[in-house]
Amino acid sequence: MAYRKLGRTNKHRKSMLANLTREVINTERIETTETRAKEVRKFVDKMISYGKDGSLVARRKALAFLHNDSATVSKVFDELAPRYANRNGGYTRILKLTERRGDDALMVILELVEGDAK
Repeated sequence: MAYRKLGRTNKHRKSMLANLTREVINTERIETTETRAKEVRKFVDKMISYGKDGSLVARRKALAFLHNDSATVSKVFDELAPRYANRNGGYTRILKLTERRGDDALMVILELVEGDAK
């Protein structure tokens, strides 16, 4: 799977992506740059897919990725997985905003979509 390095070392990138994933799951909406949002979207979708699986192995994989944040994993398995039970992927949406003033990076809102597919 191809991925973006985001100008960071391997450990820093994994930690940053885990933190952004955790923030999207907890608040259901974040504002970040477009490249980060496109990368984080993959992991948010994977965590929700783990929640829909519901097995112990899936819960442990989610805990391992989210740095043992049991409250976030519980939210994925107890709230988000039932909400997206009828949806096959596409759990997030990216809404473009304006460019950031300092470096002209395109800012976006990454948010979870509503439950049922239309």
